[in-house]
Amino acid sequence: MRHFGHIPSAARAGLFHREPAAFTADSPARTLAVALGATLYSPATRPRLADDVRKQAARGVVSMVLCLEDSISDADVEAGEDNLVRQFADLADHSAGTVTDADTATGTAADLPLLFIRVRDPRQITDLVARLGETVRLLSGFVLPKFTEARGQAFLEALALAERTSGRRLFAMPVLESPELLHLETRAETLAGIVSITEKYRDRVLALRLGVTDFCSAYGLRRSPDMTAYDVKIVANVIADVVNVLGRSDGTGFTVTGPVWEYFRPGERMFKPQLRRSPFLEGRAEDLRTALIEHDLDGLLREIELDRANGLLGKTCIHPTHVVPVHALSVVSHEEWSDAQDILRPEQGGGGVLRSAYTNKMNEVKPHRAWAERTLLRAELFGVAKEDVGFVDLLTAGLAG
Repeated sequence: MRHFGHIPSAARAGLFHREPAAFTADSPARTLAVALGATLYSPATRPRLADDVRKQAARGVVSMVLCLEDSISDADVEAGEDNLVRQFADLADHSAGTVTDADTATGTAADLPLLFIRVRDPRQITDLVARLGETVRLLSGFVLPKFTEARGQAFLEALALAERTSGRRLFAMPVLESPELLHLETRAETLAGIVSITEKYRDRVLALRLGVTDFCSAYGLRRSPDMTAYDVKIVANVIADVVNVLGRSDGTGFTVTGPVWEYFRPGERMFKPQLRRSPFLEGRAEDLRTALIEHDLDGLLREIELDRANGLLGKTCIHPTHVVPVHALSVVSHEEWSDAQDILRPEQGGGGVLRSAYTNKMNEVKPHRAWAERTLLRAELFGVAKEDVGFVDLLTAGLAG
């Protein structure tokens, strides 16, 4: 797998100063946590789920969650479990020996996304791993809902047991969405409990996900298409506290992913007609912005930018059209890369202040070091754009691929 691997190599060469690195489901956890990118959710009950997974992989999706929780009704859980077993068998049958490359690909494949199952209760973890049999090799882990210390213990114990019995490394992605975390009077205690349990199972926790829809639900709120999660102050406060406690760059923190964006228009290729008609293909970013506003996605772009500014990386997505914007905005600009490189040069180990190579800012070596390290890791997985390449170019190429 690699980000933007679904576009032809010649097109990548024209976009990137440094192309995104390849990775696999067996890569180190630190690599995979950054590589998650736009994690696309899909109900586990979809009858052609295996085909959907292959199709989305061919369009640049590198992580998917197959959901047995809120996306399906209570009555459909058993059918969803049965369907997952069948669909994993289908994926296994079609993946053996198949090579996927953007220049020759048909999208069938060995390059399946990182696959996670979102469960409702701990029992499902051990039961599903047993039922999957040898096809568990296609599974990267489980998403754990309504995560707190009390609930998380049983989930993580089940994960550890499933890992031992299957011989397969399995990761957890807890979802932080419980009322105890939202409510001010219980937030500090809840966060402390989450720190305790995730530290105990640190090697198994890949990333923490934010359940902003549940936060809003607790107060009967729903943000409109022109508002981000950060405009809803009660939600923004929780995000800030989660990053404060669980997203630190001192080695104790985890990757925290951005919340879901709920809005989309019908059709998976909704950008295409606008892009074909728009002169932004000649490089005019304002025309792209106009196209996106008409499709209720201006808010998505602002929220992605605010996610990164607030310490979040990657994003939960519920529609395929959200994936390419998330990935395009995850690419490191040539200016960011240049600053990070300068800050981390060995000769700057003693600190000091540098004028940036772009001569437009101050780079202070010690305070900016953690930012530079994080930026270069993102650059490794999402690439570094050429000096004259911007978001518009990356989005256009991603959609064309």
